[in-house]
Amino acid sequence: MTRFWEEHSQNATVEEMMLDSSAQSLSQEEKPEIISLLPQMDGKDILELGAGIGRFTGYLAKLANHVTAVDFMYSFLEKNKEENGHRGNITFLQADVATLELPNHSIDFIFSNWLFMYLMDGELLQLAQRMLGWLRPGGYLFFRESCCFQSGDAKRQFNPTLYRTPADYNHLLTSVVHMTDTGENNGFEIVLSKSVQAYIKIKKNQNQVCWLLQKIPRDRLANQGYDTFQQFLDNKQYSRHGILRYEKIFGDGFVSTGGLQTTKEFVAMLNLQPGQKVIDVGCGIGGGDFYMAKEHGAEILGVDLSSNMVEIAMERAIQENTSLVQFEIADATRYILPAASFDVVYSRDTILHIADKAALFQRFYSWLKPGGKVLITDYCCGEKPWSQVFAEYVRQRGYILYTPQEYGKFLEQTGFINVRAEDRTNQFVDILNMELHRTEDIKEEFTQMFSEEDYIYIAESWKEKLHRCKIGDQRWGFFYAEKPHNLISAD
Repeated sequence: MTRFWEEHSQNATVEEMMLDSSAQSLSQEEKPEIISLLPQMDGKDILELGAGIGRFTGYLAKLANHVTAVDFMYSFLEKNKEENGHRGNITFLQADVATLELPNHSIDFIFSNWLFMYLMDGELLQLAQRMLGWLRPGGYLFFRESCCFQSGDAKRQFNPTLYRTPADYNHLLTSVVHMTDTGENNGFEIVLSKSVQAYIKIKKNQNQVCWLLQKIPRDRLANQGYDTFQQFLDNKQYSRHGILRYEKIFGDGFVSTGGLQTTKEFVAMLNLQPGQKVIDVGCGIGGGDFYMAKEHGAEILGVDLSSNMVEIAMERAIQENTSLVQFEIADATRYILPAASFDVVYSRDTILHIADKAALFQRFYSWLKPGGKVLITDYCCGEKPWSQVFAEYVRQRGYILYTPQEYGKFLEQTGFINVRAEDRTNQFVDILNMELHRTEDIKEEFTQMFSEEDYIYIAESWKEKLHRCKIGDQRWGFFYAEKPHNLISAD
């Protein structure tokens, strides 16, 4: 590794730092983009790993209480000192991150740009352990890597870079658990993961990927025996195999009730115009997003906590070849977005996973422009007491369900107007019957693609949904609301 960077650090230029002859134009585009994704840093203690020549060091130092800028290349660090040494709140440290030691609970935010791809898996896991120790409770880690293949055009006599997939980083960073002196387990949870848009725009490269992770306590009981809720989704309910199995039933590109049929019906209610911005919360594999972009010219940001969902959506995006749709792995309950930045919040059969729906609706409200619209469908429930079979179903899935009427009240209490809260269970039952009959008609094709066991699972699952609807426990809700055009602030 040292030999590689000695070769590419002789003049300590931004071109050497980014290993690309287009570094100047790329940096102008991507630097503000990266900065826009960072959490609040005012007065924080920041650790910058792989600080290099200081492209980000000065900005971090403007806001921070203190920045520790670490790099193992002397020439890069000297250039950083020339640029930022006049600031009195930066410590420059020449060190190898593989052996770096810092006091526990001394850092609020760790920033790293193109570093982890130079570490072996074992080294990265060890560093993740130490980073969890260095971070204070609730602290953040931001990192950005080249995934899948080389991005820069700099010639290299040899290349020690590990071009992991985004899924590899998701697994490695969230698999680590750090135990405190008091016996509490902490780990990283993904707040967001997305492609760097500057590289898509300039180089048509979606494989520059960045992450924002947060240190949180680990509670396996709260996540059905998994370390994180994302792991529960990706390993139990939304494995890649399971997603493709659902898609065969719902239709190409869809993993929610009614597929394209209900998408057309509900999107028509939004009166989308070209250039309007839509955020799809729980986007699945993107079928609805491609439809809104193709048919209405809307610009769509699809977010989902399931990395399996987003990986498939991104594969489909390459096939669709549209610049109007972008996908991100993100936790909507912690996602940081500018206020009044979307015309529509769209969500299909997703919010059943969220406990604090009122807080989520507050986020939706803040993301919408005045006059913006929210359209939701979701699994709901009938009045309690529930049957034992339904209560067990909800427990196993980890759902948090309300009646359609309660949903509507949440939206009204948030401040939305023109709220429509409709029990669409009859429509749901009609769709379930149609999907079940279609599945029975293609049994041979389905079992060839998947298995007899998969066919039985799907058929029985649909019959069980129909039974739960028949006894009144399971309901399906449709919700529409608007943010007022004229917001009157209190004196």
